[in-house]
Amino acid sequence: MTAPLVATVLISYFLVLILIAFLTSRNADSSTFFTGDKQSPWYLVAFGMIGASLSGVTFISVPGKVLNESMAYFQIVLGYVLGYIVIAKVLMPLYYKMNVVSIYEILLSRFGYFTYKTGAAFFILSRTLGSAIRLYLATFVLQLFLFEELGVPYWVTAITTVGLIWVYTFKGGIKTIVYTDTFQTFFLISAVVLCTIVIAQALNLDLFGLFDRITITKSSAGFSMTKIFFFEDYKSTIYFPKQFFGGMFLAIAMTGLDQDLMQKNLTCKSIKEAQKNMYSFTAVLVFVNFLFLILGGALYVFANEKGIALPSINGLVVTDHVFPTLALGKFGTIAGVFFLLGITASSYASADSALAALTTGFCIDFLNFSTKNEQQKKKYQLFVHIGFSLLFLLIILATEVYIKNHQGSDLIGTILKIASYTYGPLLGLFSFGILTKRVIKDKLSLIICLIAPVLCYFLSMYSIEWMNGYVFGYELLIVNGVFTFIGLFLISSKPNLVLNENSTL
Repeated sequence: MTAPLVATVLISYFLVLILIAFLTSRNADSSTFFTGDKQSPWYLVAFGMIGASLSGVTFISVPGKVLNESMAYFQIVLGYVLGYIVIAKVLMPLYYKMNVVSIYEILLSRFGYFTYKTGAAFFILSRTLGSAIRLYLATFVLQLFLFEELGVPYWVTAITTVGLIWVYTFKGGIKTIVYTDTFQTFFLISAVVLCTIVIAQALNLDLFGLFDRITITKSSAGFSMTKIFFFEDYKSTIYFPKQFFGGMFLAIAMTGLDQDLMQKNLTCKSIKEAQKNMYSFTAVLVFVNFLFLILGGALYVFANEKGIALPSINGLVVTDHVFPTLALGKFGTIAGVFFLLGITASSYASADSALAALTTGFCIDFLNFSTKNEQQKKKYQLFVHIGFSLLFLLIILATEVYIKNHQGSDLIGTILKIASYTYGPLLGLFSFGILTKRVIKDKLSLIICLIAPVLCYFLSMYSIEWMNGYVFGYELLIVNGVFTFIGLFLISSKPNLVLNENSTL
């Protein structure tokens, strides 16, 4: 693809996003920004959440992972299903019952001021790191296939990327994002389907024949590329129970305890519609993730059949570069255009909603928005939105440095590893609040939530030595939550006979 074509596609794409933002943000006030006036159609929320949940990292990293892990990632996806059921049956009814804008307001009513601030701060840390790293993928693709050819330095690409998100979200907020995410999810899914079809046609196979060819192709570990379930080695990071239950709790923490994705659900008219959204979202998400894995196997079959050298450094295949390299260099113009739209859509769908959610969380949880008039609210909203945009930019630039020094690592693994540390305390706080009636020493909750991830870090670092070769995977999130739960128990006491006024869960 030529630079002029890439530029034309992207300019057209963002003009459409800006048009959607204009149409959805007319007469918008602060309530529109934060809650969408609770008028979002559940089916749009469900479809749009696919793009926000998957992100550009899934778009590139999940297909790439098939080379080393076959389709083991699907074990995590199956765990997601159970996690989403817990969200729909336990967490969402609680959020609607208490009519919250920020879900961390629940921690205020259950435990107190300091625990509330602790939970909100961990969300801001988790989502800021995760979303900015996801957005890095979009800047990488833009730099590699457009700006580098034009002689534009990377930092300009990063500024442009973040600036575009700010332009179409700063006014309409979550109401705009419900519609832009729907638009972007369409291109994400279309890109995966089209690229898979292109590969099948290039190999003179139908889709069933392509699947058979993937099945007989071996991963770097010697397994069939379509192998999903791994029970052979409990020490391995892809051992089924680790991935399944890790996936379950990742879903609960990264979706159910995350202001970003829950904010979309809370824009639905009722709990019934929000639950319909969650169930339909779950079904589509499972299907789309399976498509990503099929595409991943197809990429390696295609490269092998056509004798194409895969991008590598020091003899190691850089799996995150495989899909973009083949799609933009070997699949033809139409597939290349859809890939470009898909990676852009997936990256922006995740980052734009995160930017709105972070703005919401900080304004509601730290700036006491309820006490401000409408003019003050709009002023603070604008400054906070700009502040998080700049923070995204700094993290993107830092990620670029990290990737250069850690070539060969997949970004989705990095993001989920970070999530294991940052979402663990949220998992512990909410589970302790829901499963017990005990009263904690509110001022000590932050200390517990800091100690738990530190303990997990040392446990993970020395697990091979201490636990006979055991390597922690995503189940580290569960351990983190358990450490937090135990710590909260140690600083708690039985409630009075008359329930503490904070205990409303």
